[in-house]
Amino acid sequence: MNSENNDILVDNPTAIVNGTYQNGDVKPSVEQLEAELPMVFDGQVNLGDLLSRVMQAIYTELTEMSETLPNMSDTARKRTLADWVVKTKKQVVKLYAIVKWSRDADTVQKCMNITAFLMDQNRQFEDALHGLNYARESLDAARLRNHDLLTSLDVLTSGTYQRLPTRIKKSIIPPTPLTDTEVIKTLMGIQDEIQFRLRLNEVIPVEMARHRIANGRVYFTVPKLFECSLTLKGAQSKDPWSFLHVEFLLNIGGDMNITQEFPRRPTGMMHGFIKEETDRQLEMYTPKPPLEFLPPGVEPPPPPKLPEDVVDAPLIRLYNFLQMMSMSYQLEALWFQASRMRSLGWAEFLNVSITPNRKILTVSYWIRKPPTNRQLQKFNIPLSGGTVTISMSEGSPMIGTRSSRTKALAELQYASKLGHRRASDVVESLKFEVRWEPTPNAIGLSIPAEEYVLPSGVLLVDADELDFESMLRKIIHNHVKLILSQIKDQLQHTARSVFAEPGVLTLTEDGEFQALKVLLCADKYILVSLDPRTGRFTLRDVGDLAASTHGIRLLRFADRINDHPPYIFSTLTSIRLQTIIDLIEQKAQYLGLQYFRSRNFTQAELQKLGKYRGLFYVQLESHPTHYLVIIITDEEFSYALINTQIIPGTLTNSMVMGDIAWLDFSRIKTDDISINVHMDRTDAIKRRSDEKLSTVSQPSTGFHLETQVLRELYSYCCARVAYMNVESQFKLRGIPFSHVNPTSSTAISPELAYIQSSLARSVPGLCVQSSDILSGAPAAEAAMPNIRVIPLNWWSEKKAQVVTCVKLKYVQQPMGKSAGTSTVIRPSKRIIYDTTEAVVSFLSENVNTCVDEFLEEWARVSKMVVIARQVAQMSKEKIWPDIRLLSFDLQTVEFAYAEDYTVFISCEDQLSLNGGNFYLRFSRTRSSIGSMDAHDPFNPHEDAEQYLRNILTPGHGRLAPSLHRLVRLLRDTLPIATELEAIRRETEREQSQSPIDTFAKAAGWYRLLFGDLKHALDIRLMTDDRVGIFDASHSFHLPSSSAPRIKQEKDVSRDVLMSEPAGLDLSTLSPIPDFSAVVLDCVRQALASGYAAPGSIAPVDVGVICDKRSIKPLIRAVYTQVAAKLRGL
Repeated sequence: MNSENNDILVDNPTAIVNGTYQNGDVKPSVEQLEAELPMVFDGQVNLGDLLSRVMQAIYTELTEMSETLPNMSDTARKRTLADWVVKTKKQVVKLYAIVKWSRDADTVQKCMNITAFLMDQNRQFEDALHGLNYARESLDAARLRNHDLLTSLDVLTSGTYQRLPTRIKKSIIPPTPLTDTEVIKTLMGIQDEIQFRLRLNEVIPVEMARHRIANGRVYFTVPKLFECSLTLKGAQSKDPWSFLHVEFLLNIGGDMNITQEFPRRPTGMMHGFIKEETDRQLEMYTPKPPLEFLPPGVEPPPPPKLPEDVVDAPLIRLYNFLQMMSMSYQLEALWFQASRMRSLGWAEFLNVSITPNRKILTVSYWIRKPPTNRQLQKFNIPLSGGTVTISMSEGSPMIGTRSSRTKALAELQYASKLGHRRASDVVESLKFEVRWEPTPNAIGLSIPAEEYVLPSGVLLVDADELDFESMLRKIIHNHVKLILSQIKDQLQHTARSVFAEPGVLTLTEDGEFQALKVLLCADKYILVSLDPRTGRFTLRDVGDLAASTHGIRLLRFADRINDHPPYIFSTLTSIRLQTIIDLIEQKAQYLGLQYFRSRNFTQAELQKLGKYRGLFYVQLESHPTHYLVIIITDEEFSYALINTQIIPGTLTNSMVMGDIAWLDFSRIKTDDISINVHMDRTDAIKRRSDEKLSTVSQPSTGFHLETQVLRELYSYCCARVAYMNVESQFKLRGIPFSHVNPTSSTAISPELAYIQSSLARSVPGLCVQSSDILSGAPAAEAAMPNIRVIPLNWWSEKKAQVVTCVKLKYVQQPMGKSAGTSTVIRPSKRIIYDTTEAVVSFLSENVNTCVDEFLEEWARVSKMVVIARQVAQMSKEKIWPDIRLLSFDLQTVEFAYAEDYTVFISCEDQLSLNGGNFYLRFSRTRSSIGSMDAHDPFNPHEDAEQYLRNILTPGHGRLAPSLHRLVRLLRDTLPIATELEAIRRETEREQSQSPIDTFAKAAGWYRLLFGDLKHALDIRLMTDDRVGIFDASHSFHLPSSSAPRIKQEKDVSRDVLMSEPAGLDLSTLSPIPDFSAVVLDCVRQALASGYAAPGSIAPVDVGVICDKRSIKPLIRAVYTQVAAKLRGL
């Protein structure tokens, strides 16, 4: 029977028979069985994390190799690539095997779950076994009561119990079961009685108006609260209602395991408690039978009675109780979900509490530990981020939500059933009230109260989806969004903020993840997020793959922010600065430069660099006291070149800055040399800001330092320091100089551009006047007025060099084997000579001593040039045709001064205090090229080299006259030296003659020592082309008045060639016997033979004087007679 008017539904009465269902058991599905298995994740790693880690490692290694391989040799490059390929292949093969194996991950996971289930089942079996053993052991000691002998006899004699109470028979012996027809008839009668009482007598709450009658009971349904069923205990009007079951209409969201803790239909003790309390509410005013047994003197309490104008309303009390139970059940479920969140990682950051009356649930999130006494709490940070409160409160009945038809039916029900009377109870309306109270100044940030607005539907408890975690996450999600927005606004609108440019700060959102994306520099980003669980800030690097040290540093910065959240603004600035410095450091490492993040400068010294955010020092390898300083400002990089000095006597080796040169790299690249020493910092910043007025700001290019830029800056600084050192040498000597650009008017070919730096045109050169730098230097008149100083190798890894170019006034072509056939020769490592342009280039490898090296090399070269030029002119000016220049290479000069007699001249130490030294090497050349005659290379002038070289020293006047004096002396003494050498060789060949020794006593003084070592002859060159032969035992400089003297001409004493060392000891020599007679005899023979003209020869007291043309036969004659006289002794 189905009636639409009275909302009564009668089901098929054949659905149950005698309380048993006929449709049988339903087997659970495989999915339900798998859901019962516990999930086991021990020892497992996410495949995505593994793939990401391997790919990041491969990418990082490729990036590093792309920077380092170009600097390696070809062999090292191939070996490095081969090793990397082998190692990477192994990793990829392992990863491929893991990916193939992961196809069976679901099966393995299911097996692990089944294993865990079986292990748990095995544990339960073991527990049951232990329980049975305990029962057996504990019951063994129990004793049985005595046997009932009388009852045993009755059973044995009559076959039944004779003394058994009737109550036991009724409780043990089952009654005869009703038939199906009787059961259906009884149920139909109960249903009619229920329908009658509901229509005519019982006051039904409006919320329970939706009901149906079936299976001998009535079902009441209250949406989102409960569904219950009642039946009557009898057919009389006074018989009370009996509670059968209740089902709470709620759905638990989130973790499905919570559903087992809060079933919709209570069972067991909970169902018993609800039934007991519900029946008590239904039978509150129902008369009860008197108690059968009462203690003496005890009277039963009087039953509650209703006034005459009050009608009992048990269904209203039923509704109030079940409503309270349903909402308490929901609140308990929310409390359980919040408590379970604590066990799943929220324990330290989530406080959950419920009042003793179980009506108010309070949850506080983002709990912070209170600071200890040792910690200085500068900022008063709240210990929680916010509070969510869920409470049950009483409100007005929800009549306003009903339709007009329902309202009319309710009024008719009360009028028809109560009349002028009133119900014993009133309907109570309970509701959930959810409040979100964010803590002011949470996370150390002040947010206006009007911004704490949540979307509609967030603060609502829905019985169809009870999920406290979802509600809390939505609240925290909005709270995090407000905090990140506040941080973004403060960073963008702070005065002189480095994050004020558009596009630098961006709020990103991906599902529940929210972050503030911060552009640090170039393409370096970090994500600033707030962990919804802990309320702590997290920093994560994005963009380029970062090194592991960067991640550790971000963790330290995050800890600093979490300890003092207001520091987030200064910390982000520090992270930006550290990232910029890391970028510069990475480029410096690739280039192999020596760099420092700090130096021992005082704060007063650092103020010389102006306002800055950070400093980075690159030490110049060739000049350790100079640094390229990269200055990090709010907007861009600035560059400076500084000179440093260590303060002596300080424990920390404190340093001070000397010269500071500001570098403008953009103008350097455009060939505009911009180096301003001690320029005002504000003027430099103003000039750069003026240049940027017409540019569009791009935040991604603010601090992008390329490797090539750093390399060129470093090279430019090396070149600049080299010339600063050169300039300091000029300033020290008082030599004026000027800056020139040696390549400003010269087009650089592609080949030259490849081997030079792109900044070659930006490096200034130096120009000095020869009259200034060569003042006081020998042969200064040989150089043209302008002398250039040009840099070399400052752009490469080699040591910087300096080339000084001097153009000679006249061209003297090199000669000899060392000159070669090329127009450009290199006689030494430091000298290059262009014969066509007459330009001599002096190469200095030490920049600090380049001026000294140039002057030394110039002194040597200029002297050789003067000597070569004078020798070339002698044959014409002196009418000496046999003098000829044999070789000349700027370092040495070789020429023939008479016939085949040659001299080789070189010099060194030209800048020493004594004016340097000349070295002469004498030899003889072949008479003709290819001649097969015996050639004697010995030149007798070799014995006098130590005396002859002194003639060229600066003490004897200018080089050209000294050279002429040397050549004249060599030509004048050549007959003497050759004749003495011939006599010496004859005595060595002839056994009959006593051997003699010949040697030089001075440049124009030779001695012939006889074999007895007691007698000797001195042959001396005198003025006016005269030569004297004297007895060596007599000296011309003895102070004794008794010593024999010879009258010399007035200019002889000034002739250095005639000089004799003072204090000469002649005690070992004896006078030659009858030497005067020997001399007279030799003079007569010379005049008689005609090799000496009258007036050209004259005897003296101890010798003879003649002209140089007759010296050879005269030496031979005197020697012969003296030797013969000495043999006769």
